[in-house]
Amino acid sequence: MKNKNYTLPLALVFSLFFLWAISSNLLPTMIRQLMKTCELNTFEASFTETAYWLAYFIFPIPIAMFMKRYSYKAGIVFGLSLAAVGGFLFFPAAMLKEYWAYLCIFFVIATGMCFLETAANPYVTALGDAATAPRRLNLAQSFNGLGAFISAMFLSKLILSGTHYTRETLPADYPGGWEAYIQIETDAMKTPYLVLAVLLLVIAVVFVFAKLPKIGDEGQRTTSKEKLIDFGVWKRSHLRWGVIAQFFYNGGQTAINSLFLVYCCSYAGLSETVATTYFGFYMLAFLAGRWIGTGLMIRFRPQDMLLVYALANIVLCGVVVWCGGQVGLYAMLGISFFMSIMYPTQFSLALKGLGNQTKSGSAFLVMSIVGNACLPQLTAYLMHVNEQMYHVAYVVPMICFLFCAYYGWRGYKVLD
Repeated sequence: MKNKNYTLPLALVFSLFFLWAISSNLLPTMIRQLMKTCELNTFEASFTETAYWLAYFIFPIPIAMFMKRYSYKAGIVFGLSLAAVGGFLFFPAAMLKEYWAYLCIFFVIATGMCFLETAANPYVTALGDAATAPRRLNLAQSFNGLGAFISAMFLSKLILSGTHYTRETLPADYPGGWEAYIQIETDAMKTPYLVLAVLLLVIAVVFVFAKLPKIGDEGQRTTSKEKLIDFGVWKRSHLRWGVIAQFFYNGGQTAINSLFLVYCCSYAGLSETVATTYFGFYMLAFLAGRWIGTGLMIRFRPQDMLLVYALANIVLCGVVVWCGGQVGLYAMLGISFFMSIMYPTQFSLALKGLGNQTKSGSAFLVMSIVGNACLPQLTAYLMHVNEQMYHVAYVVPMICFLFCAYYGWRGYKVLD
């Protein structure tokens, strides 16, 4: 099949990047909201991220085995359907009003999204010239940035009411008292997830009837001697370093993303309304970085851009650590811009030259997202235990970006 015939399949797969960005970038808003509805502190609420991203550690290998046995298309349709089920579960959860119920829902949604991400990233790199795979994946990830912007700027405002009462500060004349306030705040979480669930089902139906080209050996029956998952891929040093870099990048990015609204409201003194606007600008910077970075890759090597962007973020994290407050908030806008190309660039460089080990390599790279399930919690803990020096906690993402810089400097090299 000629490259020009890849246009429709790529367009459909690009939509998946948009969808899982909507899902994952609602988490910072949900952390702030669950702090109200479930009466949690910053550290406790950060386990929302753990529940979501833990699925990315558990399921990539079974998902890769599933897609090798069947197809990328089958994995995508199943993932869309499962994530939609998770979205609809917000209705019974709103009646329970228990934190554990929300954690279970996020785990279900993330499992569905994990199917999409395990399939979409290698699929985009395979549909076209291998030399332009990093640029093509960055273009696809630009739609991820668009979904992140919509979540931050618009959907967050549907969820967050702008009021944050405790049992002690709730006005005595509030209609219905504490239970009514909690019910209103709880109900606000349902609509965005209902819309997301319906959209996921519509896209699933489109994929059912779409004709997608098969790549590699997907859909072939395996022999008794053939491996569904190839652990031999770990012998490739650039893949090993890619997994390490992705672990730290994901953890560093999510530490900043997930705590952004908490930082704005609890430490920078902003109202929820103003904070969500800043969050929109934060994700707009990310989107702009993706588009600009994709264009710059026409002239500059992806690994060189990765190194420069990582070094820029190390400096900007230093600004947050040293200054905090409003200055640190502006530095985070810059961090968002320079984070933009890191994930897809590292992903595509790590898959370079893997051949029939690509699906296995992709599974391990997706598993590295487990960094999201532990490093943001460490950052939140440091913020919680030392609230007077909360900004020192951002030394965690600063260290994470050091690993990204190393990968852009030497780790990306294919040595074997």
